[in-house]
Amino acid sequence: MPITDYIEISPEVYDALHNDQPVVALESTVISHGLPRPVNLETARRCEAAIREEGGVPATIGIIGGKIVVGLNEDQLVTLALGENIRKVSRRDYAIALARKEHGATTVAGTMIAAYLAGIHIFATGGIGGVHRGDADDVSADLPELAATSVAVVCAGAKSILDLPRTLEYLETAGVPVVGYQTDTLPAFYATSSGLPVDVRLDTSREVADLLYIKWSLGLDGGVLITLPPPEELALPADELEAATEQALKAADEAGIKGKALTPFLLAQVSTITEGRSLEVNTALLERNARTAAHIAGELSTLMRQA
Repeated sequence: MPITDYIEISPEVYDALHNDQPVVALESTVISHGLPRPVNLETARRCEAAIREEGGVPATIGIIGGKIVVGLNEDQLVTLALGENIRKVSRRDYAIALARKEHGATTVAGTMIAAYLAGIHIFATGGIGGVHRGDADDVSADLPELAATSVAVVCAGAKSILDLPRTLEYLETAGVPVVGYQTDTLPAFYATSSGLPVDVRLDTSREVADLLYIKWSLGLDGGVLITLPPPEELALPADELEAATEQALKAADEAGIKGKALTPFLLAQVSTITEGRSLEVNTALLERNARTAAHIAGELSTLMRQA
């Protein structure tokens, strides 16, 4: 069956793609599972508005009634923000959600897949998954997707509740370049720095676009991780963040929380422990990443039009 039976691209996104205009993909798991109500819907709207303000076209991705939608409309955003039993969709979940005609929110990996199918090269999110602390075999599906799928992910690094050194080692082995946007070290999501070096520091969106254009022109498939720190005035001190993370991990262990439920539980615990400050950082960095992604998408679109 043709892929158009399973994917629907909004008219605005379709027109932008066919006219080589900058388009930025956005995920929907952060709306359905990552942020509390009503902050989730407010943040989704702000991220889309930020991309438009920087000259790009937002394409929030999700599954509605068993169809992949690239460029959710307002009613569809509300459905994923306020609905119950929204499936969290990564690579393994796509066929299930579509076959059962479910509503689904796409993870980082799930959003990369849909973005690539639609022809979108740039994707903005908060933080990626990675290798879990205490279990090197527990690896987020985001990492192998970055190795396989040619989409650039603009984020604030991997979530700080993870094992960041092992996450970087995985990305190195998988051949995924880790770019520090105006930073020499990997951001730690809520904190400005993990202290771990990135592969390369680039200071302008044009430099990032050049790297992406050259990589993919050479046929070097796979993604690129573009990391930038959260706003410095809101970021949590690294020692405070680590203490909150350890406390959250202990609570998860005592409650027997594992699998897909672990990351949302830990993030909620950190938010409680920091009295909501981590949530404030999270929403701010999501908007900042969206703006930066729009700049990069604009430069990459210019390069592609000139080719």
